[in-house]
Amino acid sequence: MTKARLLFATTNAGKLAELRKLVGDAVDVVSLADLPPIPEPVEDSDTFEGNALKKARAYSEATGMPALADDSGLCVDALDGRPGVLSARYAPGSDKDRYEKLLAELKGVPDEKRTASFVCVLALVTPSGAVRLEHGRCDGHIGHVPRGTHGFGYQPVFLAEGLGGRAMAEMTPDEKTAVSHRARAFAKMRPALLAL
Repeated sequence: MTKARLLFATTNAGKLAELRKLVGDAVDVVSLADLPPIPEPVEDSDTFEGNALKKARAYSEATGMPALADDSGLCVDALDGRPGVLSARYAPGSDKDRYEKLLAELKGVPDEKRTASFVCVLALVTPSGAVRLEHGRCDGHIGHVPRGTHGFGYQPVFLAEGLGGRAMAEMTPDEKTAVSHRARAFAKMRPALLAL
């Protein structure tokens, strides 16, 4: 029996590894890095749902494959939800540049007001045009200094609830899978992926 192929619309190795672990051998997951260059859709929606759906639809149409896309980000309550959909573009440069800007904006904000959530929306679009959206969320707060080496993005400064004050980047991949916003969205999407 031939395995279904799924395009996960990312070049992020961390995200790809998470999805491959979740679906195991049931689905042949390829990423944008495995294909010839495809024009990247502009993420100009003001919602995670809009951006994820736009990407999944564009890549499914371009490849003729089912496409899964995510849009995710960090929403900080003291910053009225910023960086939100602009998380990856919050500051030019590296992940470190972005979380350093965040820490600078939160300078002087007391711990009880540093609440935040990682949010992930997954969109699956098939060549027939069928659409499925799933949401995942991980609540916590923003620490004062970066910690850990097992993460990307804002994970060194995000302290997830119920993990004894550890930053997400201090967690093993298995620990992260149990609580992360993306893992929670992936788990909800898993039945649809296995049914491809």
